[in-house]
Amino acid sequence: MKALFALLLLISSTLTQAVPDALRQSGSDWRQWGSGEMSWFGIALYRATLWVDAGPTAGVKADAPSALQLDYRRDIPRARLVESSVGEMRRLGASEAQLQRWQSELQRIFPDVKEGETIVGVHYPGQGAAFFHRGRLSGEVADADFARLFFAIWLDERSRSPDLRAALLTRPEN
Repeated sequence: MKALFALLLLISSTLTQAVPDALRQSGSDWRQWGSGEMSWFGIALYRATLWVDAGPTAGVKADAPSALQLDYRRDIPRARLVESSVGEMRRLGASEAQLQRWQSELQRIFPDVKEGETIVGVHYPGQGAAFFHRGRLSGEVADADFARLFFAIWLDERSRSPDLRAALLTRPEN
């Protein structure tokens, strides 16, 4: 019985750390770092998971690619995703000229998401970002400032969700 329980724990731990298809295709070696739930007035919106380079010095580094996986718990229309992203980047210091450009990029890239779907954003510091929906590339933004401010929505110390930020940045035990 103990062996069966240990096997089940091993399988469930492996499943929760399964690299998303979008990241597997990137050619990099990824490691799950932290994960947490985002909710609004008690309504679960999505589960966020941070992925980092799995090399010998794995961790969250300013100059290394990282990825944010959002597993949606409910349907959210594209317009709402874009509006929320633009609003948060504005709050974090983006200029109106930048936001005008980035809003059209986000409208091009973001889909209407359905409950159970996933969007993965990959941050390439100093270069930009790539976004994947249902495991397929949905678009790229070749703008380092965009990528920095977009991922700051979750990872900056000024994030509106400090508990989620803390969960994402918590070093895994293994």
